[in-house]
Amino acid sequence: MSTAKIVENLKVRAVDTKDIGVRDALTLYEFGRENPFLLMAHAAEIREHFKGKNVNLCGIVNAKSGICPENCKFCAQSAHYCTDAPVYPLIGSDVMIGKAKEAKGFGAHMFGIITSGTRITDEAEWDQIYAAVAGIRKIGMEPCVSLGMIDSERAHKLKKAGLFRYHHNLETARSFFDSICTTHAYEEDIDTVRAAKAAGLSTCSGGIIGLGETMEQRIEMAMTLKELDVDCVPVNILNPRPGTPLENMAQLSPIEILITIAIYRFILSDRDIKLCGGKERNLRQLLPLGILAGCNSLMTGDYLTTQGRDPELDKEMITDLGLKAVLDCLSKEVVDEHVRCS
Repeated sequence: MSTAKIVENLKVRAVDTKDIGVRDALTLYEFGRENPFLLMAHAAEIREHFKGKNVNLCGIVNAKSGICPENCKFCAQSAHYCTDAPVYPLIGSDVMIGKAKEAKGFGAHMFGIITSGTRITDEAEWDQIYAAVAGIRKIGMEPCVSLGMIDSERAHKLKKAGLFRYHHNLETARSFFDSICTTHAYEEDIDTVRAAKAAGLSTCSGGIIGLGETMEQRIEMAMTLKELDVDCVPVNILNPRPGTPLENMAQLSPIEILITIAIYRFILSDRDIKLCGGKERNLRQLLPLGILAGCNSLMTGDYLTTQGRDPELDKEMITDLGLKAVLDCLSKEVVDEHVRCS
């Protein structure tokens, strides 16, 4: 049987049984290296089968920034490196709710709160977050948070407060993780996702490609996410930050990124796959193909420590592709004054 026919059969399996394995994914990779646009076309069919013509637009609010004790080599917010990332404490629940109201005014139905750090230990901060979650739910929106590591007790408390979704990235494959971070164990991230899911929360977990990992390791991470049965998979592409150990990391080619996205769509056929940080810098003129390659969700606006692009351009791009933009949440500037590392 020809490789082209094998890939056709894998597309059918991705739709019918969702049982694409590691060996299948490696076959897709080899096929994609020679036929990247045909692989993307197959992935686009899988995306449209499960997700239709809707593309979700998602944004984030950086509610607490900098001085993170983790030593993730890609992160500008790590206290281990001297960068120009903003540093400020947790904003109040009233500010978070106010930003959510602004987002709702633009048509958002979900609003995300992101904090730096391994975990939140201050009960006063937890009180602010619970109040913000409850307040966002009260105004008719679905709240999402990314607060570092949590256990079962915290997950249930967040659920009780009205939380819809918990976000916690694995960042990379288990086999590569120690090359990127040594201040916590990979299993702690796994446990956080499991705790959120066990509490009945929707889960969002993905990672960053372009950290120096192999395609096999990207596939390994996708398989882990599949096993965890997460609802949404964010795909970030490294945008090297000055002052971090990866500041001189070579850039992935746009085609390799698109092949990776297509393989993820085969593996995670019915999940939301979200194209996130680094997309503009790395995909450049091929950015629209990130959607055609399999993504049905797009982070829009600014990121945690770097600027994105005008959300109106993203909506225009989606419309030009013959698809429909659906706003999930809106990225908002939280502070004007940043404390710089000196």
